[in-house]
Amino acid sequence: MPSPNKPVGFNQLNLSPAVLRQVERLGFTVPTPIQREAIPVAVSGRDLVGIAQTGTGKTIAFCAPMAARLQGGQFGIVLAPTRELAIQIDETLHKLQVKTALLIGGAPMAKQVGQLRARPTVVVATPGRLIDHMQQKTVDLRRTAIVVLDEADRMLDMGFAAAIKRILDQTPEQRQTMLFSATMPKAIAEMADHYLRKPVRVEVERPGTVVTAIQQELVVVPKDEKPAMLRELLQGNKGSVLVFARTRHGARKLARDVRIQGHTAAELHSDRTLNQRKAALHSFKTGMARVLVATDIAARGIDVKEISLVLNYDVPENPEDYIHRIGRTGRAGAPGRAITIATPEQHQDVRDIERLLQASIPVTRVATPATAAEPRAERPARRMCRRRR
Repeated sequence: MPSPNKPVGFNQLNLSPAVLRQVERLGFTVPTPIQREAIPVAVSGRDLVGIAQTGTGKTIAFCAPMAARLQGGQFGIVLAPTRELAIQIDETLHKLQVKTALLIGGAPMAKQVGQLRARPTVVVATPGRLIDHMQQKTVDLRRTAIVVLDEADRMLDMGFAAAIKRILDQTPEQRQTMLFSATMPKAIAEMADHYLRKPVRVEVERPGTVVTAIQQELVVVPKDEKPAMLRELLQGNKGSVLVFARTRHGARKLARDVRIQGHTAAELHSDRTLNQRKAALHSFKTGMARVLVATDIAARGIDVKEISLVLNYDVPENPEDYIHRIGRTGRAGAPGRAITIATPEQHQDVRDIERLLQASIPVTRVATPATAAEPRAERPARRMCRRRR
């Protein structure tokens, strides 16, 4: 394995010449830490647990080794928690000249059956849809040589533990298994102990670490002043903005309000069809929509370059989701900015996030300019600040 202190290129990571050419054609020159540490292990065929923050290049860290190792009728599976993430993994494998089948909910089963009959090298799937194909006997997992569990912690959070176990139990015991995750809760450690064989653990950052290039800010306002703060922040930021809402209903309402304010906006949540979700991502990636309003299905499911601001309109329900949300900006070493709007009553939610981060989020505002002098806005904000110290 290359020394972590010595600069290396992809040509030093034991990739085959053909795969190396494809990686370089995609514009990758210097591997990220997770790529530098994980790729040689993956290429060697050993089981792997990769722990790294979002935005660090985990997809290439397993896609490139799969492209290099799967030969002669061998078969690989990549499981992902969301349709959006599965689509992006599928796109990356295609760019590496790997034949795939994409099995996700919301897409026609007949088309997916056709892809499976064409004998793909890798199946990229969400767990529920792969189970559907197993039940209909349209997929045979007995030839599986490699299994990748991407964003494993998120899959368990979404209730896919039983489905993952059922899938793994149908694959050969001698397969190579790679598990990638941003955090390492007890449930993930137990899964790794049960299904992986003497895995090499690659951890480039401690769980809970966020990209250092992200400037984090906390704005504290009364609940009824959140819309005005959203308006001000959108007006003050001219780049692309990803706005997170806690619920799908909230996302719909926010997207409507953002459009009324005169901004181009798309929305991404579970009430949207697969085609609508694809269209929303496309419009955001291409700049047709400057603002994307989303629920946490986008916290790990999109890879959009140069998002200038992640705006948490709603504080996330789970502290871990905060890390994944703000990880959509500041990717691959680029600078990023993340602002969270909180009410004074949410001081405990903020403390839970800071406990996970092991750091305080700087409070940059305590009210909108129009209400900064009002006692009801000042007093709760000061109470939050005292508790946070």
